[in-house]
Amino acid sequence: MSRFGVETLLFAVLVLGSVEVLAQAPKAYGPPIGVESAKKVAAVAVAEARKNNWTMAVAVVDPSGTLVYYEKMDNTQNGSAKVAIDKARTAALFKRPSKAFQDMVTGGGAGLRILGLPDAIPLEGGVPLVVEDKIVGAIGVSGDTSDHDGVCALAAAESLK
Repeated sequence: MSRFGVETLLFAVLVLGSVEVLAQAPKAYGPPIGVESAKKVAAVAVAEARKNNWTMAVAVVDPSGTLVYYEKMDNTQNGSAKVAIDKARTAALFKRPSKAFQDMVTGGGAGLRILGLPDAIPLEGGVPLVVEDKIVGAIGVSGDTSDHDGVCALAAAESLK
C-alpha cells in the first residue's frame, strides 16, 4: 500500500474508528425535518437557554446540512450565528454529535488531524435529530460555553423522543 493509501486509511480509522461513537450514530438518514418541527425543536433549545440566562443562536438543518430554521436570541454574540449553523451541519453530515470531534482534538496526537476534515467543527453543541432511529436533521447551538451549548442542543434533540 502506498504511503498516501496508508495515511488515508489511518485518517478514516481516526474519524470513523471510535466504536463508542459509531454505536451511538444511527445508520441511516430519514426524511428531512420540516419547518414546523424544526421550529419546535429550536424552541426547546431557546427555552433551556432562557432558563439558564444564556443567550444563544440556534440552527436546525436537514440531513444534507441545508438550513431549515434559524433563530438568534437578542444580545447573542454575532460570531455565534455562523458557528451554530456549522455545528448543526457537522452533526448531520457526520451522523454524530460535534462533541465527538471536540473530544478527538482535545485528546491530542492523531486526534489533531480532525482539524483538516472539511465541514467538521470540533466544538460541542451540534447534535443529530433522530426519529425512529433515523437522522432527520441536526441542531446546532452556540452563544455561551461549549458545554452550555451542548446542554441546550441535547435538550432539543431529546424532545423528539
